[in-house]
Amino acid sequence: MMVPMNAFRIFLSLLGGLLGALLVALPAGAKQPPEGECIVPSKPGGAMFLTCRLAQKALQGKPGAPALKLSYMPGGIGAVAWHTIVSQRRGEPDTLVAFSGGSLLNLAQGKFGKAKPDDVRWVAGLGIDYGVVAVPANSPYRSLRDLMDALRRDPEKLLIGMSGTIGSQDWMKMALLARQAGLDPHQLRFVALEGGGEEFVAMQAGYVQVVSSDVSETGLYTASGKARVLAVLSDKRLPGALAAVPTAREQGFDVVWPVIRGIWMGPDVSDADYRRWVQAFDRAESAPEFARLRAQIGLYPLTLTGDALTRYIRQAVADYKRQARQFNLVREH
Repeated sequence: MMVPMNAFRIFLSLLGGLLGALLVALPAGAKQPPEGECIVPSKPGGAMFLTCRLAQKALQGKPGAPALKLSYMPGGIGAVAWHTIVSQRRGEPDTLVAFSGGSLLNLAQGKFGKAKPDDVRWVAGLGIDYGVVAVPANSPYRSLRDLMDALRRDPEKLLIGMSGTIGSQDWMKMALLARQAGLDPHQLRFVALEGGGEEFVAMQAGYVQVVSSDVSETGLYTASGKARVLAVLSDKRLPGALAAVPTAREQGFDVVWPVIRGIWMGPDVSDADYRRWVQAFDRAESAPEFARLRAQIGLYPLTLTGDALTRYIRQAVADYKRQARQFNLVREH
């Protein structure tokens, strides 16, 4: 369809006026702030997504931090994202990657190949999560002891959903509980899934009868009445929505499994850009609203950034390595 010439001229005049107004509104020399990226190294719906979402909300409008878009790079509980950034995107100044204690456990076991903690730059810990054992809301098992007794009677009766494979943190949690119940963990039947979102979808569909997961990943499903948590793997009962759920220790199983959640960057990011992000997270985590945002996704206080976080990571990887050796899970390089 042809546009009449007069109408076209009017359109150009209006467009020119709009552009002129925009130019006046922007200070001379002002640049549009770059867009940052937070990579979720799992499929949608799990705690890695929640970690990036928390970073996105906490940094919104804060000085020195561009707006964050979320992207997905699943595989190997962080292995695919790790190798992609370290080999191909080492110096990107505005690319962040979510990590968890599960990432550190795989790093300790050699599942990231020859990778070491100092191969990347650790930016911020956003909070601590804790392991849980959950079942469908209509499950006959009302306590952790009920579940472990059933597994002791018939280890192959129940399918256990977990994120990752043998040696993952979800596997380790159940392995430690099983050993205390007098079971060989290798007798249990696990279904390897990618992320906490898939675990609960599989449980709702009836493909698994138990999930080994984390507090932050269970909130959506417990709030909707679709799942029931049998035990939290914390040293004492947690405040909030799970306050009525006993710890594993209270039920006779001395297993505590904290899970750090946070953000890292590529190894060749400049010191200036690294410090910019560390300072942005320092400001964000000290803001009054951060505690509320953190609690909304089921995380508990932990505030570590920069050098302090790096020291924590080194120690955590060493501790995980000692723990994994109990099950002959460490791949030496």
